[in-house]
Amino acid sequence: MAKPRKPRNEGAKSENSGAVVRHQKLCLSIDLDKRQIYGFTELEIAVPDIGIVGLYAENLGLESVYVDGEPTEFEYYPHQQNVDNEKRWGSVSDPSSAADAACASYLSALERERVPNLLINCCKAYRAAVEPEQLNSDNGLQSSGEAKQQNVKLVRINYWVEKMETGIHFEDGVLHTDNQIKRGRCWFPCMDEGFQRCCYDMEFTVAQNLVAVSVGSLLYTVLSEDSPPRKTYVYRLEVPVMAHWISLVVAPFEIFPDPQLGLVSHLCLPSSSSQLRNSIQFFHNAFKYYEDYLDANFPFGSYTQIFLAPEMVVTSSSLGAAMCVFSSQLLYDEKVIDQTLDTCIKLSFALARQWFGIYIAPEEPTDEWLLDGLAGFLTDLFIKKFLGNNEARYRRYKANCAVCKAEDPVITLSSSTSCKDLYGTHGIGIYGKLRSWKSVTILQMLEKQMGPESFRRILQKVVSRAGDGVPIRSLSTKEFRQFATKVGNLERPFVKEYFARWVGSCGCPVLRMGFSYNKRKNLVELAVLRECTVAPEASASVLNADGENRDGDLGWPGMMSIRIHEFDGMYDHPVLPLSGDTWQLLEIQCHSRGSGRRFQKPKKGSKPEGSDENGDVPAVERASSESPLSWIRADPEMEYLAEIHLNQPVQMWINQLEKDEDVVAQSQAIVALSSLPQLPFSVVNALSNVLSDSKVFWRVRIEAAFALANSVCEESDLAGLQHLVKFYKSRRFDSTIGLPKPNDFHDFPEYLVLEAIPHAVSMVRAVDRKSPREAVEFVLQLLKYNDNDGNPYSDVFWRAALVQSVGELEFGKPSMSCLSSLLKRIDLLLQSDRVMPSYNGILTVSCIRTLSQIAMKLSVSVHLDLVLDLIRPFRYFGGICQVRTEASRCLLDLEFHCRGIDPALSLFIRYLEEEPSLRGQTKLGAHALRLCQIRDGSNSDNEMSSATLVALLQVLEGPIAFNNIYVRHHLFSILHVLAGRNPTLYGVPRDKTLCVVGDAETCSEQKNIFAALITDNTETKPPEVEILQQHDTETAMFEDSRVANAVVLNNDEHQLMDPTVPPVVADQHPKEAEVAVSNNQKEIHPELEIGGVPEEVSREVDTLSNNHHEPKKSVVKIRLRRSAASSRADTADNLTIERQQHEADCGPTSSISVDAPPPRNSAVEEAATSFNSNRQNLEEVNSSHDPAGSRMTAASIGSARHVSEVGKELQCTADSSKVSVHPDPSSWSPSSVQEDNNNNVDPEAQRFVSLQTVLSAGKVEGSEAKEKKKDKKEKKRKRGDGEEKGKKRDDPEYQEKKRLKKEKKRKEKELAKLMMMGEQPQQKREEPELGVKSSELPREVKTTNIVESARVEPSEGTSAMRPMSTSVPRIKIRIKNKTLNQS
Repeated sequence: MAKPRKPRNEGAKSENSGAVVRHQKLCLSIDLDKRQIYGFTELEIAVPDIGIVGLYAENLGLESVYVDGEPTEFEYYPHQQNVDNEKRWGSVSDPSSAADAACASYLSALERERVPNLLINCCKAYRAAVEPEQLNSDNGLQSSGEAKQQNVKLVRINYWVEKMETGIHFEDGVLHTDNQIKRGRCWFPCMDEGFQRCCYDMEFTVAQNLVAVSVGSLLYTVLSEDSPPRKTYVYRLEVPVMAHWISLVVAPFEIFPDPQLGLVSHLCLPSSSSQLRNSIQFFHNAFKYYEDYLDANFPFGSYTQIFLAPEMVVTSSSLGAAMCVFSSQLLYDEKVIDQTLDTCIKLSFALARQWFGIYIAPEEPTDEWLLDGLAGFLTDLFIKKFLGNNEARYRRYKANCAVCKAEDPVITLSSSTSCKDLYGTHGIGIYGKLRSWKSVTILQMLEKQMGPESFRRILQKVVSRAGDGVPIRSLSTKEFRQFATKVGNLERPFVKEYFARWVGSCGCPVLRMGFSYNKRKNLVELAVLRECTVAPEASASVLNADGENRDGDLGWPGMMSIRIHEFDGMYDHPVLPLSGDTWQLLEIQCHSRGSGRRFQKPKKGSKPEGSDENGDVPAVERASSESPLSWIRADPEMEYLAEIHLNQPVQMWINQLEKDEDVVAQSQAIVALSSLPQLPFSVVNALSNVLSDSKVFWRVRIEAAFALANSVCEESDLAGLQHLVKFYKSRRFDSTIGLPKPNDFHDFPEYLVLEAIPHAVSMVRAVDRKSPREAVEFVLQLLKYNDNDGNPYSDVFWRAALVQSVGELEFGKPSMSCLSSLLKRIDLLLQSDRVMPSYNGILTVSCIRTLSQIAMKLSVSVHLDLVLDLIRPFRYFGGICQVRTEASRCLLDLEFHCRGIDPALSLFIRYLEEEPSLRGQTKLGAHALRLCQIRDGSNSDNEMSSATLVALLQVLEGPIAFNNIYVRHHLFSILHVLAGRNPTLYGVPRDKTLCVVGDAETCSEQKNIFAALITDNTETKPPEVEILQQHDTETAMFEDSRVANAVVLNNDEHQLMDPTVPPVVADQHPKEAEVAVSNNQKEIHPELEIGGVPEEVSREVDTLSNNHHEPKKSVVKIRLRRSAASSRADTADNLTIERQQHEADCGPTSSISVDAPPPRNSAVEEAATSFNSNRQNLEEVNSSHDPAGSRMTAASIGSARHVSEVGKELQCTADSSKVSVHPDPSSWSPSSVQEDNNNNVDPEAQRFVSLQTVLSAGKVEGSEAKEKKKDKKEKKRKRGDGEEKGKKRDDPEYQEKKRLKKEKKRKEKELAKLMMMGEQPQQKREEPELGVKSSELPREVKTTNIVESARVEPSEGTSAMRPMSTSVPRIKIRIKNKTLNQS
């Protein structure tokens, strides 16, 4: 077992001079009518030797402070001050300067919050020492002798709460806290920084008709004799927790004890009581399952769930110790279906956080990922147990795809730069969601490595030691590594490498795979190229847990399994290592053989398209007749967080979709098939069969429906639309009258699938990119004849889905006649929902959103003023917060669509100031950030006015931002996105930004009455409110906003939206056959090894501009100068290396072809792969480049084989219609995308490279290195044996042997020359268009680490075979830095 550690004294390293709170008592009197809170708090504090205690307090009025019953001196410096900002922002003129100012302001506020602002003088006689048992807490353990020497003081603070705007709020007769980061100090003085924990006693006195709910167990209540009488609720929390988890809610609650669990209570306001009982029926299953899995009782004495109105909470859930506050939007009655899953998952996750996160806390900020991941891991176990394995696997697969797609250095789970320097903001927004998903995946991968039972024992050990006599209620990453080694029985080197690569570093592996079936050997040859989702420089230097620097691009530990489905069964082959060579060729033996008929070999010279070099049969026929393969999968059990591009023929994808029962395999097949430029009828039929099969998981069926919607083209004659309409009518229409039947929702999966069909139909587009008239009429018919009579379930979500489908339609001239009818139906629904509000106002929200979408699409024919006048009244709809917020968001969209981002942000500031609820402010901030990202992605030329930028900065420093940390972070992110930067503090240079904005006039000087007492200890000096000092950092500013645009999460519906990636303007093609590589990211240091680049040149390439506006582009020019010998040869021997992509008709003609997957759409990844010094060298002069942007290098497969196997050829099962798992072949690199768009490359003309490409780079380079090493040793040996050879020269016998040997070599050369001349005509006929083989090129021509494959274009008259004596062209390299202006 892991060696137990002694709990560390956390207070010794705190920022308040070593003061440690042992216990705290809180007594408050609350008057809701007068909106007053007053009382006192008592803290038992271990005072440091200096005698000064620093606490945190904000928004409080301090009356007096007592130490051991005697009054004492104190100083209080409020952080939030009203500052005149007009003079501060005079230098702000453009988005870049505004972003610098936002960094300074934001970081200054965050840094000030870390400094104690309530200083108390405790320099009096020691108080009698407390008992040693009372010091036994998570803050540290001392022996009995040490305990007696503790300087423990009892500090009492009498205070009142001044403003109920931050941390604690009065709303509609309800008092509640919001548990925002570092806002507990806003309603009681505490140690609200770091990870100090203590026990609490709490007393709250309220009116008799109110219920006060707080953390811990309710001991008793006391009814006073006052008139009117008041009631006091007494709580005790015996488990030490941080002050952040202390919560309080006072309201006239309805209390519902859980019928299955005596420790659990559920509370809500009277208006929601009818929905509460139905929503909590499942909860006892999650509670008991967690206790059983962890083999421990619930750590707290009780657990309380409270449901408040949506406008009263900042987020959908607010955690506290032994309690949690939720939005009543999660409640539902027995008639609602759609809300069930979301409520179930959120409540179970909040319960899991009680175990991991509150009861067991992280030891350091770098360990927060572990507790968050363990809570998500428990939640996934519950989903798998009670919601089904399909639901759990599907959700995990989609989350993994999102993490891989948006991977960024900021998502590094455990590092000082990604946690400590971010001040807790890494958990806000989309980055927080991605970090949470990645944390869960990393732990699930570790569970698969050690086994479920071993991982379960680790969690049980972590929980059990927290309840021992000497409790350890904190967990660190280092300790968890030790548990994985001791309890999980994993090898120490593997665990060390695992945590260093997955936890301490960033990036995920990207695997591009192609295969060929060798019939003679009956094996599959799988070619694999491994890349990374982030730039190599982002993870090049990784600090592991032991403090050792290691190379960040050495791959990942472990072996990935390849699952091959053959005719006679399924076989797993764990043969793919994720480390080592980036180019690999794997040979996997098959267990069955193809039984197809034998094809007659065609005549020589008549090769059908798609045939291999043997001229046997086309690849499509071979795949279906001779290959025993049904389909292939990589990493079928999701053992690794990897982005996999597997290429196989269309028929194999169809087989996987129809025959594989795994929901992940089905989803991968649908994504691959839907990415085809045109879907053949076989694919359409397969998708239609999946949609109609009720045994298929309902989420997969919905995915198939949307794939059918995207399959419509001119050649298919709206086949996808016909299948969708036919399926819907077969389920929901009455065949006799041709109208929809009354609603019947008893079959929940079928209901959810049918609910998505109208949306899928509205996504259908004809050749003119407009919705077909049949689709518009179909949606109108469903909306007109919807009938819910006799249905026991509500159809509010059903009607909302119909209304939303109207907003997705694109109206053309044939369908404009239906528009008026659709608008009348929407208006009718709005009027009816006004009279009888629907569940959570969801119908009104859908109608408002649809009206705004129609107005933006038909802005030419629809008067926007009329639409604005229709939507504006809903902003003042006082009943439902969701309706008011949605109306504001729609008005922002219309303003942005009509006038641009500057007026939209001005309107956003006004709406933000008018919005009364924190929840509404948070949603508006997230929506404004989304608009800025859309503007950044569209390269809009709309200029931002300085007045708007200054207004945003003023809000950032105002009370709205201080009261709502989520709005403050969104405002900072908005200003950063406007300047073209990432919406995060990660990478912000502290040494420059903090001193950009601010002057001495804004800083108030603080008095320090304890200066004489603390002259020797600078840590206890009172804070001075000033601009932060400069901090050195090695982290550079990342200009790329790829991650922010890659994944956008809707906070309401938690749906992943499509990425919006800003196109990058490619530099014009350089002359003289130069290869230009553009960098969008600042910290990319290219390392080129082309023909011996001078050191001065390398330093010039590594030099980057610190200016945010003009990052430099590294341009590598390669000139090919012919020597005197080569100039006498044929002029066609000149090699021209171009940056352009090949034309559509210039694909490779190699006999063995494997689909090259489309690379990722990111300029950062392009630059990252280009300058990765750890990659294998690519033979650029031998490469072929397909229109999709593939970087697979073409070379002879013989260069990677033994000499005896040079003549053996591989047979390919793939055809020209192969596709990748990940769609969008045009989304490769910004440069290639732009070139493809400019040249109008037909997607059908894309060609895929040969399987030989996967071997040329690494193998040839390895053979060269071995030969050089061998030659070096041989020379050394010859020098050592020089004396012996001198003696042999005089020996006649030795001279005779030497002569015979030379004669033999001469005859062999003459024979080889005669054979070469005889084979030359045949080789000319078989030469590829790009036909220069790697074995024929001299080594000096090879280049290293170039992003795009160089194209070799032989001139006229170029022979297929050049004599080996042909002189080598020289290479001259010129490297220049060009400046790329960013908007």
